[in-house]
Amino acid sequence: MASKWRELADRLAEQIKNGEYGPGDQLPQIREQVEAGEGSKSTVHQAYKALESEGLVTSSRGHGTVVRPRAPLKRLGIARYDKAKWRDGDEVAFIADRVASERTYKRTEQTQTVSRVVASDLVAEGLGVPAGSEVYARARLVKEGTQPTHTLTSYYRLEHVEGTRIVDPTPGPAGRGGGYRVLYDAGYEIDHMKEALLARVPTANEVKLLQLPVGEPVVELHRTTYTADGTVVEFAVGIHAASRFAWEYDFKVPDSARDQRTEDGGPGAQ
Repeated sequence: MASKWRELADRLAEQIKNGEYGPGDQLPQIREQVEAGEGSKSTVHQAYKALESEGLVTSSRGHGTVVRPRAPLKRLGIARYDKAKWRDGDEVAFIADRVASERTYKRTEQTQTVSRVVASDLVAEGLGVPAGSEVYARARLVKEGTQPTHTLTSYYRLEHVEGTRIVDPTPGPAGRGGGYRVLYDAGYEIDHMKEALLARVPTANEVKLLQLPVGEPVVELHRTTYTADGTVVEFAVGIHAASRFAWEYDFKVPDSARDQRTEDGGPGAQ
């Protein structure tokens, strides 16, 4: 049999999920729950802490226990890198996410630092350079209003970006079209990329930097960007607050067997 605090937590969780308590609503104060016969102060407190650890509510002094908002940004997949956005326009990838989510963007919502650093083993492998090589790191903290959404650090080989806008530390995107337009103008047109995602518990520094509530995981992104001949021109590591994004992918389903038959002169070959 479940404990009393667990029963209360489960009942409140169900009320949150079915909309009885909507985003931004405040749950009854602990004193009110005790007076309503929901259990002792300790029981109600433990139930609220369970809801917080499960990511359903946030608790703070002066604001009580509030249901977390459920209106995450769309984090587009393939569509966010459409060349028409950055090559022919000025819509860089993370702005494309905001457009898709019907959100606005201000230049002050991205801050950045640019520096030459020694590549870690992860970065060296991602860029395809020897461990210990010096590379450029362009680190960004991106916000929606005053709320941080994610960090993203792009690493580049020195010879690819030296003297370009990518190494200009001015806050905001690297000029019209962002970093991919800079690479394009330098003769490195991006052709394909690989992304890997993993969810994990945040570090103490990430909790502070992204202003994460208790129990909030992060999604770590590794992105490798290639030219048509397979040259790696960017390796990026992003740390995203898990509840602030809904990851969306829309792509054509490959059929490698059919493609191979076509190459071999089978049905469909010209």
